[in-house]
Amino acid sequence: MTMQTPSADIADLISRCALKDRAAFRTLYERTSAKLFGVVLRILKDRSEAEEAIQEVYVKIWQRADRFIPGNTSPISWLVAVARNHALDILRARRPVSDDIDVALDVPDDAPSPERAAEASQEKARIDHCLGTLDPDRANAVRGAYLDGMSYEELAERYTVPLNTMRTWLRRSLIRLRECLTA
Repeated sequence: MTMQTPSADIADLISRCALKDRAAFRTLYERTSAKLFGVVLRILKDRSEAEEAIQEVYVKIWQRADRFIPGNTSPISWLVAVARNHALDILRARRPVSDDIDVALDVPDDAPSPERAAEASQEKARIDHCLGTLDPDRANAVRGAYLDGMSYEELAERYTVPLNTMRTWLRRSLIRLRECLTA
């Protein structure tokens, strides 16, 4: 008597289910239900709903076993796909029906108003102008520290200066920027 691989054994059970072999279906359930339950539970995140869904999954497997084509896909992959698709169908059914489009009129617009956008543009232009009054290395260090989130150590390394020198650059540059912006 030759031993089948577990995968071939599952494929054989599915093929026998297609012939409506109840003993094969019972064995298939015993060997695969724990795995398929885990798949359904991970998707649905509700144990009682997953328990109900797994029963429906096995009804589908019983009804669709003739659609399994051995060699086309692994039998476990086919079973998992049936379970996964069923669980996803349940999730889709949970979604509320879309409200009337008029509800969208009450949704606030998070975009800045035209006035605020103009103010922000002017403010950016002032900051860019003031950064332009600094030495290029100092302006780029300020951008690196305060816009790109670089550390003082990273900036000191980039500009090959001691750490305390970088701190001095940044402190003095910020003082000059503040003076320029308040002028």
